[in-house]
Amino acid sequence: MKSRNKIKKFLNWRKTSKPGIDLNTQLYLQLAPFRLPLILTVLIIVIGTMGYIFIEDYPLIDAIYQTGITFTTVGFGEQYPLSDVGKIFTITLIILGFGIFSFSVGILVEVLNKGELINILKERNMLYNIARLKNHYVICNHNEYTIQLTQQFRENHIPFVVVDANPDLEAEAKKYSYPYFVQEEPHTEIAIIKSHLSSAKGVITLSNNIADNIAVIASVRLYQKEIKRRREYFVMTNAASQSDTEKLKKLGADSVVSPTKLMAQRLSAISQRPEMENILEQFLYKKDTPLDIEEINIPSYSWMIYKRIKEINLSDFVKINIVGLRDDKDNFSPMPDGEQLILQGSKLMLIGSGDSIRLAKKIARQKEKPREMKYV
Repeated sequence: MKSRNKIKKFLNWRKTSKPGIDLNTQLYLQLAPFRLPLILTVLIIVIGTMGYIFIEDYPLIDAIYQTGITFTTVGFGEQYPLSDVGKIFTITLIILGFGIFSFSVGILVEVLNKGELINILKERNMLYNIARLKNHYVICNHNEYTIQLTQQFRENHIPFVVVDANPDLEAEAKKYSYPYFVQEEPHTEIAIIKSHLSSAKGVITLSNNIADNIAVIASVRLYQKEIKRRREYFVMTNAASQSDTEKLKKLGADSVVSPTKLMAQRLSAISQRPEMENILEQFLYKKDTPLDIEEINIPSYSWMIYKRIKEINLSDFVKINIVGLRDDKDNFSPMPDGEQLILQGSKLMLIGSGDSIRLAKKIARQKEKPREMKYV
């Protein structure tokens, strides 16, 4: 058994993921009106078969065939000459067949006119597609921020699910090319289950109302504890003011973006260095760019602690640039010189390739300076 599982893991064979809510109950409720026509159909076929066996002495298979072509009124005619009683019995089967057929069509038209069956089938298919996602982001609340963010996610091939209670969400999803969406209140348990949060990487809530963002953050953190998830969800949100930013971070948000502050910083940078206007779009905001920027933590046990930037030789060995140093009090020093000390709680902002930054993280987590770096 273990060897079989190892082979499946090596071949990347997985069981088909199923959503936590598959809507089967709702689907059965919509199909429930068809139970009576189905029961009547089976009953008439049984009665017709028995009638032809006892009245006309037909063999079983011929009786079933004669009942079928009579009940469906296809007009193939009888297989053998019928007696008067057999003819009356056949006429009765024809009338009953036409009545049941008309009754079934009426039920079908009524169910389709309600539109609920089609909507349930669409949503059910959507939930099964969402259940196949891994390491996706759940984006809560559809608005202008969501439109712009999802456009960036599509360009960078980042999977996502949009969750909003807007009744026109399906039309909005088609308009703005959302591949996956859930029409529910984002903070509710049903929205969390339908968006398959259990396998998601993180949550982004972008409501203009701080109360909505707080509700989503609280729901996500509670759900995280309920499923005993080892890796915490990365939660991002937006805030209109600094006080709201601090509140959201205390409540569990990992990153809070203030659009007004971000715009002010961007405009200030462009006004001072107009030639750098497009560098972020060209290099930092695209997944396939050779250049990346990231702030890495320096653990308290790292060999880098209490050393000067020039002493660690990180830029020469890993081929990255140190463009910022943040201390334990969140004071940021842009473009630090080689004399600055790396203290406990410090963070280094690095620019380089993704591989170079990952190697820098690995080196920073070591207790002793790597032997190969001593010769750099």
